[in-house]
Amino acid sequence: MFILKNYTEYIEKKILEIDLPEKPNNLYEPIRYFLNLGGKRIRPILTLLAAELFGIKKGNVLYQALAIEIFHNFTLIHDDIMDEAMLRRNKETIHEKWDKNIGILTGDVMLIQAYQLLSKNISPNTLKDVLLLFNKTAIEVCEGQQSDMNFEHQENVSIAEYIQMIRKKTSVLLGCALQLGAIIASASTEDKDYIYEFGINIGIAFQIQDDILDLYGDPEKFGKKIGGDIIANKKTILYLTALNKADKEELKMLKTLKNEKNIELKIKQTRELFNSLKIKEDCENLMKSHYEKAKKALSQITVLEENKEALIALSKYLMNRDV
Repeated sequence: MFILKNYTEYIEKKILEIDLPEKPNNLYEPIRYFLNLGGKRIRPILTLLAAELFGIKKGNVLYQALAIEIFHNFTLIHDDIMDEAMLRRNKETIHEKWDKNIGILTGDVMLIQAYQLLSKNISPNTLKDVLLLFNKTAIEVCEGQQSDMNFEHQENVSIAEYIQMIRKKTSVLLGCALQLGAIIASASTEDKDYIYEFGINIGIAFQIQDDILDLYGDPEKFGKKIGGDIIANKKTILYLTALNKADKEELKMLKTLKNEKNIELKIKQTRELFNSLKIKEDCENLMKSHYEKAKKALSQITVLEENKEALIALSKYLMNRDV
């Protein structure tokens, strides 16, 4: 996607320009390493696009966009430690390449760096609103992560609880990224609310799609083994929808499959059961409903329609991805 490529290259260039101390090397080298692992840089791009939507140049929100990306990467480093993940984007995670303590400290420094970037080149009045939003978002991301961990041991999880979890763990940072650009561009209160709602619903749709792709994606394009969530017995939107639709015998099979030791058989039979219950179709409809909510929120924003084209293109790209 041409638009995305241009903005991604811009963000990548600016990330490389972030001035990091040389010493202590085992504190700052992991930051350089992690930031160079790549990624689509969707969150900072959203900040840039929101600023431009409301009439200011992307350079005016660059530091805040970088703050969002540094914060996002901080959460990934700590998530990897909590999940005991060995790989991130097919490279060693920081706690694997160095150790857990370095991973914790590296994340801590990145959180502080995010606040430093957030407060650069911004008026005191605007900074107050920016910090209120950012602090609220940071707390919600932690709440979402805690809920996700709680679900591992929680016997009954409703679809509503799951949606609330992914709203906090994933979506609020997208909403924050967009609303940051709107705040700095002095958008109206209504437009700031609409752009936030756009981000929330795109984020929920994005995560639902991620759950679907984990089982139904192309492994060559997806970049990881298909069925990872099933292997880990994760309570994804597919699994929770299946629990809601299954009859007594199908529920029994779902519970039996949780303890199946043959991984290939476990994935195959779970997929077959999901297919018979039309789970993929139900989850795709739920994803599309949140995407429609996002489009409706964007349509309410009081700027010229042609100014929305980049955000519309990006949202379409996110919803049509197969990786």
